[in-house]
Formats: sequence, structure tokens, C-alpha cells
Amino acid sequence: MTHRDPTPEAWRAVDRYFTETLVGHDAALDAAVADQGAAGLPAIEVAPVNGKLLHLLARISGARRVLEVGTLGGYSTIWLARGIPDGGRVVTIEAEPANAAVARANIDRAGVGEKVDIRVGRGEDVLPALTGEKPFDLVFIDADKESNTLYLDWAARLGREGTVVVVDNVGRGGEVADRGTTSSQVIGTQRGLAMLGDDPRFDATALQTLDAKGWDGVALAVVVRPGER
Repeated sequence: MTHRDPTPEAWRAVDRYFTETLVGHDAALDAAVADQGAAGLPAIEVAPVNGKLLHLLARISGARRVLEVGTLGGYSTIWLARGIPDGGRVVTIEAEPANAAVARANIDRAGVGEKVDIRVGRGEDVLPALTGEKPFDLVFIDADKESNTLYLDWAARLGREGTVVVVDNVGRGGEVADRGTTSSQVIGTQRGLAMLGDDPRFDATALQTLDAKGWDGVALAVVVRPGER
């Protein structure tokens, strides 16, 4: 067996192969990314293989209620909404009204608008308003990394035993392992991972990823003790 070093050229070739073989192309998703770019939003949506992973996790977990923190242009939201049954609901939180407007158009065009409730505002303000609703079955966290511990706390509070929690961008191009980092985003990511490892409400792991977005990672957890600490 011949081994190749994981150079950017090599891992992007593998990512393209996986995408073409297992994900394919979708007009609504492609249009969502194009319109997001045209509106000046950053190209920080999940890679297609990761979007498909979110979709499959929603299906595997049997999720009917999904919470997403960080909508951006709605690309991952569409993947999640397609993974839940009719009558299910994705509640997605977006801090920027302009981003939310782009996402709304993309989600509606993809045919899943009736499943998606976009809440505009900062997570710290919107999340408490969800208290008292039915628990969420899956939570996807992909917003400002400095607030990861806040979002994880609310994932446990708003979830149930067995709720799946996914945290994106935990590899930070390898910098996550640097204990001397001064980057607030990396420090926020480290604190979130430490919480997943120490907080008795979670059982978790994390995987490095090499895909169209570069070298990063994703954390995957299950809520084992829901509710407040």
C-alpha cells in the first residue's frame, strides 16, 4: 500500500473524491453558497461532506427538533432541515439581520422553509427565550468561538438525555493544541473542549478533519445529564 503525505493538494483531492462519490451536487445548496458570496458573507459554511454528516446525524438520531447556533447563509440549516421529518423543526439563531435575510431566501428556495424558524439576535439573548419549549434532539454549534461554553451550557439545558451535540471548527488549523495561544477564538475553542471533557452533563470526542475548508476538526457529544448544573 502506497502512503502519501497529507499535503493540502492531496487532502483536497481526497475531499473532492469523497464529495463527488458520496455527496454529489445539489442546485439549491450550490445556489445558497453562491448567493451567500454575492451578498458579501464570508465563505465559512461547512464543507459539503460535513453538511452531509449533519444531515445523517439528524436522521440517525431520529431528531425532530434541531437547534443551530450560527445560521450564516443557511447552508448547514438546509442540510439539517432535510434530515428531519415533516412536522419537525430547526430553530436557528443568527446575530446579523442581513445574514438572516440571505438565509431565509436560501432556505425557502430549497423547499424546507416550513421546517425552519430563524431567530435573529445574539445567542446569549435568544437562547434563554427557548426555555420551556420541547427539548431539542440535536444541537449544532457554529458561531463565535469565544462563546462556546455558553452555547454548550444551553445545549445541555435545552436538550434531553441522548441529545446529540456537534461543535464545528475545533481544530483551528492545529492551533487548538497550543496552550500558549493568545487567539480569543482558539482560547474559546479550548475552553469548550475542556467543558466537554469535564462537565458531567456530556460525553464527547473530537476528530481532526481535512477537507475543502482546510485543517480543522469537529467535536461530537451526547447529553447524559440534561438540565441545569
